[in-house]
Amino acid sequence: MFKTLKISIGLVIVATMSILAVSIVVVNKVDRNKSVIDVVRDNTAALSNSVALQLAVLMERNPGNNALLSSVFQPIKAHEYLLSATLYDNDYNVISTINGERVTEIEDQRVPQLPEDAPFGITQYNDVLVAHQIVGSSVYPMGHMVLYIDVERARTKDTAREILRQLPVILVIWLLCMGICIFILYRLVSPLTSLCRFTQEVFESKDYALRNSLNASNEIGQLARNINNLLDAIEVELLVNFEQKQTLVDQQETMSRLANFDSLTGLPNRQFVLDNLRLELARAKRNEEDLLLLFFDLDGFKGINDSLGHETGDLILIEVADRVQCLLRDGDLFARLGGDEFLVLPDRDASTKHAQSLANRLITAFDEPFELRGLSLTVGLSVGIAKASDASYDLSELMSNADLAMYRSKARGRGSYTLFTPDMVESHKRKLLLANGIEKGLTNDEFVLYYQVKVNNDGRVIGVEALIRWQHPEFGLVMPNEFIPIAEQGGKITAITRWVIKRVCIDMPTLKQWASSPFRASINLSGHDLRSTQLFDYIYSTFTSHNVNPENFEFEVTESAYLENFALSNKFFRRIGNMGCAIALDDFGTGYSSLSYLTQITIDTLKVDRQFVMELQTSERSRLVTGAIIDLAKRLSLSVCAEGIENLEQWDYLKQHGCDNVQGFLFSKPIPLASLIDSPCHFSSEEFA
Repeated sequence: MFKTLKISIGLVIVATMSILAVSIVVVNKVDRNKSVIDVVRDNTAALSNSVALQLAVLMERNPGNNALLSSVFQPIKAHEYLLSATLYDNDYNVISTINGERVTEIEDQRVPQLPEDAPFGITQYNDVLVAHQIVGSSVYPMGHMVLYIDVERARTKDTAREILRQLPVILVIWLLCMGICIFILYRLVSPLTSLCRFTQEVFESKDYALRNSLNASNEIGQLARNINNLLDAIEVELLVNFEQKQTLVDQQETMSRLANFDSLTGLPNRQFVLDNLRLELARAKRNEEDLLLLFFDLDGFKGINDSLGHETGDLILIEVADRVQCLLRDGDLFARLGGDEFLVLPDRDASTKHAQSLANRLITAFDEPFELRGLSLTVGLSVGIAKASDASYDLSELMSNADLAMYRSKARGRGSYTLFTPDMVESHKRKLLLANGIEKGLTNDEFVLYYQVKVNNDGRVIGVEALIRWQHPEFGLVMPNEFIPIAEQGGKITAITRWVIKRVCIDMPTLKQWASSPFRASINLSGHDLRSTQLFDYIYSTFTSHNVNPENFEFEVTESAYLENFALSNKFFRRIGNMGCAIALDDFGTGYSSLSYLTQITIDTLKVDRQFVMELQTSERSRLVTGAIIDLAKRLSLSVCAEGIENLEQWDYLKQHGCDNVQGFLFSKPIPLASLIDSPCHFSSEEFA
């Protein structure tokens, strides 16, 4: 019922005005009743006096004529408020009695019923007036007259008349006041109605940019301003919440991207591709299908990254990603696993032939160099291909197989692809066993030294090269070209080098006794050895403990290993040279270094690589290069040693062109110390004729 404020307040106003009008009427009635009673009392007194006077005259003139007295007494019957009137003689015997037109029984017990009980004069008993009047004089009374007047009726009738008279005025005033109040109410409540409609509009539209235009100085105006201020705050909070939500969305996208995609190339990362591979392997196994995986890394990337910096390396990786993506189909999955390792999962319908074709396209695509920062940089690919069926649909085994195939490609000369075959696992297991057995082999003296002689142009042995072999308890004699790379990868090459140095120091007295002076034993060092800060101290302490002459030792290092750690190598070999040891640069001419380094490095001997010696008789280019190396060494006051001599013609050619020393199968293969001391220490050309 009270759904709106207007109705509620309007009803309150109506009730209030009605109560006010009724109160006025009631107050007016109370005041009027008092006046009515006074009037009725006066009229009753006048009536009783008048009637008593008339009766007194008649009773004096016509004593005993009661009929006449009754006729005179009858006219007062028409009095509108008369209840009853009785004429008594002096003994209170009824002469005549009349009742009013509206006979009402007097119920009030306090009203006297007998004339002798009624006091003289006019007495009011609640709603009844009793008038006791003596007929005649009080000295000579002739009778008594008692009147009963209905005061309540007089009041009621007067009130009704008064209300009828005042009602139009009261109604007009009531309506006027009601109109004024309702008008004022409307003026006061209308702004609230406007605010109600405005807030409903904001709620329905959710447009918190809306503002109400109500302008008032009262509380409603303040409420309107407060609503606008609240909307301002809501709008600001919504904007802040939107920005924070957008930030959270962006952060979630960034986190998802970081979790699943490589930040540098934008390719899927290892975690993403492994999760997808698990699903694909489960699907392929369920459907009895096969799945192919291509795994590759970049050949030559490490050299670019180390020499030109990681920033250039990053640019190369980005270009690699772009170049490979251009060769793939939409369904192919291409991901970066980390570093320069990438993975390609061809679409489901890929076959072995398709995978091999894709591998060829990938390799060929990298024949064209990358043009970066004014440099033309070339990197190649070594690709490994593995099938899910060969790995029993196991993710870890599939990845391992692809990795094995990729490293087999590198071992074959890089820039090629290899399809995994089960026999590669055995080869890998052999490498693992060799890698894990190096420390145990050193402890158990499973390694042995072989020596290959070096001779001068006169055929006299002037030194030997110490070459290590591994007498493995399971695999037999393992050659260094198999376990040395494994030792380098596992960080165990320095331990092997220390063992060789110590073993040569132990064998040195026997070697010196067998050969004539001067004599030097050559020991090979790797790039890892040159980075060891403790190797020089070990060499010095070992020489001291075995009481050997440093001048009987020569340390060989490849050109690439020397220049890869140029500053450290120079520092190390300068200290070695100051101690009296000789230094030889092995495999000269096969590296990628500049000849300008020859003016900065500390060496005694250049060793001509066997690949030039082997082609002396068949390649003019090899003869020219070999001659140039010998001539360059002579001009730099360096001795020259050629390795790989297998026939007399090669030795003769090298002697004619000034080569100082040679070694090769023509003179001796690498043999143990016991066999070496039983062999001759001088050779002549006639022996090989």
